[in-house]
Amino acid sequence: MTAGFDSMLNGCRLLAVLTVPSTAMAGPLADALAAGGARCAEVTFRTPGAERVLKEMAAHGGLVVGAGTVLTSEQVERAVAAGARFVVSPGFDEGVVAKCRELGVPVVPGIATATELMRALRAGLDTVKLFPAEALGGLRTLRALAAPFPGMRFVPTGGIDASRLAAYLADPAVLAVGGSWMATSAHLERGDYKDIRRLTVEAVEAVERSMT
Repeated sequence: MTAGFDSMLNGCRLLAVLTVPSTAMAGPLADALAAGGARCAEVTFRTPGAERVLKEMAAHGGLVVGAGTVLTSEQVERAVAAGARFVVSPGFDEGVVAKCRELGVPVVPGIATATELMRALRAGLDTVKLFPAEALGGLRTLRALAAPFPGMRFVPTGGIDASRLAAYLADPAVLAVGGSWMATSAHLERGDYKDIRRLTVEAVEAVERSMT
């Protein structure tokens, strides 16, 4: 299942994490991200209209769109029905993982400790989200957790910005990096899609430099 997530990313190492308060923002936001070179996005289930936003962004065609901040198996069902291609959770929940497996959708649960990481391994997962990455100690913590679990891949998310992106991408245990700095709530409130595109271009260029 998590191998499916790796395949779905298809080399995409940047995951735009989006909290979108209005469905009207979905189309312009998808346009800006795609124009900036982004290929993957996570729509968080933190707003009442998250399902509608996810559905519109998934229909855009220029992005692989998943659901984030998924807390229950019922939310998994709603996210997949709305078009989510993958599911991301802030923590490890057996019910969420089981429902994703039942529906054939890749899932990336959040972990913050070695104990949670071992639970993810027992569930047959090989990719987890380190969350909240920077608050937990950033790369030092990621490397400490990765050392006893050499087969595990990480998607660090939480507090990461453009200045930290390259350092995370350089670590061999990191599959991709999630971040919201490219499209913040302030950008969306202002309708500043031009700046979203600019920041996305810069982030994508940083990813490309990390791969050369």
